Parts: sequence; structure tokens; C-alpha cells
Amino acid sequence: MITKFIKRILRRDPMVKHTQANNTGAPKRIPKKAHRIDPHLLSKNAVKVTHTLQQAGYEAFIVGGAVRDLALGISPKDFDVATNATPDQVQRLFRKARLIGRRFQIVHVTFFGKGHPEIIEVSTFRALLDNAGDHVAESGRILRDNVWGSQGEDAARRDFTINAMYYDPSSETVLDYHGGMADMQKKTLRMIGDPAKRYREDPVRMLRAVRFAAKTGFELDSATRTPIAKLGKLLNDVPSARLFDEILKLLMSGYSWAAIQGLKDAGLHHGLLPLLDHILDKGEDSKGANDFVKLALANTDDRIQSGKSVSAGFLFATLLWPDLLKNWKANSAKGMANIPALHDAMDDTIATQSSGMTIQRRFESDMREIWSMQPRFERRVGRYPYRLIESPRFRAGYDFMLLRCATGELNAAIGQWWTDFIAADPTGQDELMASVKNESGNSPSPAKRRRRRKPKSAVPPESAAS
Repeated sequence: MITKFIKRILRRDPMVKHTQANNTGAPKRIPKKAHRIDPHLLSKNAVKVTHTLQQAGYEAFIVGGAVRDLALGISPKDFDVATNATPDQVQRLFRKARLIGRRFQIVHVTFFGKGHPEIIEVSTFRALLDNAGDHVAESGRILRDNVWGSQGEDAARRDFTINAMYYDPSSETVLDYHGGMADMQKKTLRMIGDPAKRYREDPVRMLRAVRFAAKTGFELDSATRTPIAKLGKLLNDVPSARLFDEILKLLMSGYSWAAIQGLKDAGLHHGLLPLLDHILDKGEDSKGANDFVKLALANTDDRIQSGKSVSAGFLFATLLWPDLLKNWKANSAKGMANIPALHDAMDDTIATQSSGMTIQRRFESDMREIWSMQPRFERRVGRYPYRLIESPRFRAGYDFMLLRCATGELNAAIGQWWTDFIAADPTGQDELMASVKNESGNSPSPAKRRRRRKPKSAVPPESAAS
């Protein structure tokens, strides 16, 4: 048994590099009575992954943000596992496992249950890259990161002390290499190592610092905060897709408005989302845009904190609406017809945003559909309301329209009319239609429109569209 164990520990994949274990210091072992992690908050699938790896002779721990949240008494949304097994070795142990990533290769182990599938992300302990040659760019940014090392090195490679703790479900022990538990008690967010160097290695860490500070309510310590303003330009070198993912995490953290304020305080808002330059401006001209976006983000935060889904397309549609509205009005002032003016404004707004962080096309399509619906909510005559209510994205467009009403941009009576129309039976809908004057000042005739059965989707949504 001992021989088998040693063979498994020493087994190496010939296609990947390993390093000698560096002496990075022994971790502090924190027992259950000190960390007080509730085992009921653990994912059964995450525990299964660690148990399977340990049974196969490998080291395996729940790691990172999940341990941080568990120590705070919060049920984590995602669980990551760190191990000394290589990605290929991990993949061989699980039926539903696949390798992903090139720069940073990891394994996704998928479990299917009654609800949505759960993905446990498994990564191999990474080595320190001080002498890693072509793995690091001249700027200090890590280009390739598939050099395996010890757990101590892996801990030193992680960003913040509160994210560098390892939890073993079998022994219910936390291994803390960098004083993360003490920092949590002090409500301090502290970078491991030299912050400026760590930001150069991966500029996205600056955005993560802002997001974690907003989510936890912790303060960035001065050494962690100071270099951000000077190094923010390094974000220009981050691949657009990765930058988009990180901004989306920030906006869907459940603390988005606080995070956006954090971006401004850190000097990171310029250029990432050009619209932020306007909505964070304290000038009187930006008050309407600020109110609209703040309300939209507050609704988003409420939904996320309540465990409800949120559409990224809807979220970006709200964030870009102030710019689009400005462009739409400018086009109309030039004499363009209303609808062409709107579509031209869409193109200009999205093109301007693309100079910073490019929004993925699948979300761009949702945004355009939500925006295109807005003039149609004001046409409450003939067959228009019945056609609109059957649109696949009606609920998102309806929610968006209610936000406009709530901030005074659109007459609140229009929002109330649509809310009543959705809830009404056919007779009630006829009465509501009769109450609206058409463009000629005459009431539309109910006999001229086709009677349609109210679709199930026409149930008033609770808040921001999912």
C-alpha cells in the first residue's frame, strides 16, 4: 500500500513540466473549532472530487474563494479544487471531465443532478515563475502557466491572502500559508508578495481587488491599493474576451454599484466601459444617466442576492442606454426619422463601446432587441400591443421600459397601462385599448384587431429580466 502511494505521488506526465518544491514556509493548520466552517455549506460534488483524488493517492483541497466564503458563513456559488495531480491524471479519474485552457490548463468535472449541472474546477498546484523564461512577457504578464509545483508555491502564486487558504473536507482542517484568516478578521484585503509585480503578472488582479472589496466590504490595504492608479493602463494588454468575463463578474457580483464606485476610486473606470465616464460624472447633465444606471444595478443586485437569474444582455442594455439615448436624440435633431435614428444610434453606441471592452455578439443581439422595442411601447393602438406582447424578449423589453418610467424618462402612465394590459382578460384589454387615443385622436375599434389569446409569457416579471 505504501509503495503504491509513493508511486502515485511520484508519477509524472512526460508532456508537462514540473519544478522542485521550493521552501515557501509551512502553513498554519487551523482546526474546525477555530475556522468554524459548516460542513453543510459544502458542495457534495466538491467533496466527492477531493475524496476521489485522495483515494487515488493525490493531495486535494477545496481552495480559493470557496474557502473564504465558507469561513465567512456564506454558501459559495462555485467550488474550486487544487491538487498535485496533473490535468491528465485528474481527467483519467472522472468520466465527465474535460481539459480546458491553454495558458492556464485546468479540468472541469461535471456532475448532473436534478437541477442545473455543477462544474467543479480542478487545477494543479502551480510553480513560481521567477525563472520561467518564455512563460513571462517583458511587461511581467504571465503568458503560459502550465508549470507544476508544490502547494506552498501554489499558495504564493495566488492573488490575495484571503484566497490562498486550502480546506481538506476529510480532516476539516484549513491550511493557511499567508495569514488569510487573520486578514479576514481584520477585514483587510491584502495582496500576496509585491503588489506591483503581481499586477504586472496579471493586470486583471486589479479588477479582482475592486470586486472582492465590494463583495466583502473589506478595505484594500495601502500597499495593495497604491500601485493600481499607475498600472491601470496594463489592462489594455488583456485579451478582450477575458476582460469581458471579469467585468461581467464584477457587474454580477451582487454588489455592482459599490464595485463601479470602487473602479472610479481606483482610477480604473476610464476606457473599460466608456459609459462609466458619463454615469460617474458628478455634473448635472449626467444626473439622469446616473439615476437610470444606479436603479438598474440596484435591481440586478437584489435579484442576484436573492438567488435569481439575470440576463447579461439586459444588464449591458441598461448600462449603455444613456449613451444610446444621447445619440438617438442627436440623430433626431438632424432630421432623421425616429426608427432609423434609433438604429443608427445603436450602431454608434456599440462601436464606441468596442473601443474599450468588446461585448460578446450574443449579448449584443439581446441588447438591440430590447432597445428596438422601446418606441413600440408608445404605440398602443390597433394590433401593435398584441404583436409586441408575443415577442420572445417582451419581458426584458417591458422591464427596461419600467426602468425608464421609474426615472422619469418615460411617462409613468405608459408603464402602468402596460402592467394593467398584461394582467387583464380580453374584455379588460379591450377597455384599455379603447381608452387610448390613436394618432388621429380617434379611439381604435376593437373589431378591427384580431383577438389573440394572452400568452403564458405575459406574466409581469418581478424586476430586471432574467
